[in-house]
Amino acid sequence: MATTPAPPGAPPKPTWDPRSATPLPWLRPTIRIRLTLLYGGMFLIAGILLLSIIYLLAAQAVRTGNEPLYKIVDFTDLKVSSSTCPVVDNGNLSLSDFNAAISDCMDHQRKVALDNLLSRSLLALLGLAVIAFAFGYAMAGRVLSPLGRITRTARAVAGSDLSRRIELDGPDDELKELADTFDDMLERLQRAFTAQQRFVGNASHELRTPLAINRTLLEVHLSDPNAPVELQQLGKTLLATNERSEQLVEGLLLLARSDNQIVERKPVDLAEVAGQAIDQVHAEAESKGVEIRGTREAAVVQGNGVLLERIALNLVQNAVRYNVAEQGWVEVATAVENGQAVLVVTNTGPVVPAYEVDNLFEPFRRLRTERTGSDKGVGLGLSIARSVARAHGGHIYAQPREGGGLVMRVALPV
Repeated sequence: MATTPAPPGAPPKPTWDPRSATPLPWLRPTIRIRLTLLYGGMFLIAGILLLSIIYLLAAQAVRTGNEPLYKIVDFTDLKVSSSTCPVVDNGNLSLSDFNAAISDCMDHQRKVALDNLLSRSLLALLGLAVIAFAFGYAMAGRVLSPLGRITRTARAVAGSDLSRRIELDGPDDELKELADTFDDMLERLQRAFTAQQRFVGNASHELRTPLAINRTLLEVHLSDPNAPVELQQLGKTLLATNERSEQLVEGLLLLARSDNQIVERKPVDLAEVAGQAIDQVHAEAESKGVEIRGTREAAVVQGNGVLLERIALNLVQNAVRYNVAEQGWVEVATAVENGQAVLVVTNTGPVVPAYEVDNLFEPFRRLRTERTGSDKGVGLGLSIARSVARAHGGHIYAQPREGGGLVMRVALPV
């Protein structure tokens, strides 16, 4: 029965790393910044209102612009000296001019006092505003710290680490309720993924035995020289089909195994791993006329050598098998870049649309929705490579190459 192609879905996500650095991250309108602005803005508004009220009350208290509280009616033999009102030092002033000068000086002093009060209050308000913004920023950070824990846990879970939990302590408020709900969801997801992996592993193990028996029986019948030609041809066809089934079972086992975190880690050189993969596909590359080249520098990571070799082998095999008919090449390079060990496999080949790249990492999916039934593999190579990379805390990216082919990049922590 023919397999119905999968219905077209939404456009896939980009294959490059989406967690690139955001320019000027301190300008992001985060909740903490908005709460800080809210706290500081409310303080400034309250401070300005309070300062306005104090200024108006002080102005009313000193009665700026009103008549003076006293007048001099006779200043016979009166001598006055003032450093703030030098006009009264003039002894030739009449009584009315003297009183007017005293009134002007008092008004001036009231204005000076109010100006000093206003300027010093503004300086005090500015200082308190800085303190209020800093205090608001600190308090917002303390209030929002549970959200930071939730975010960090979500990022860890996004890296296929379902064992992480938030386990938030503190008062039984909305944030703790959110964290507990998130923990319950992770618990259910972990149980579901564990059951799925256990099922795949058990099913693959159970299928190994009958497949091995079938292979043995077919090889025994094919070794009979008196067997009819038709029977030998049928046996070869069945043996090839059985071999593909064995590859599929081994791929499922490896896929279920690589989805878990690597517990036992040893130093592994990606350059050596890539060299072993090239040796294994060298004969196939020569038969297809594909040149393998590239510079491989030492790039040592902590991980499982068998699984890392499977990454390199799958990528190099795909690069050789999905290539052009003439003058094709595959470039395999390893290096250490920005604190990460990098394996890059580039090849010539058919033009790959950007929207198809992400589908290549799905199990049993190939270019243009081709599924099982191809003589180039069982469709698990890139899925296994992605699972192994994630299990080692790394990532694998694919990017269409200009002119045809792909650039596969594996980045693993050193």
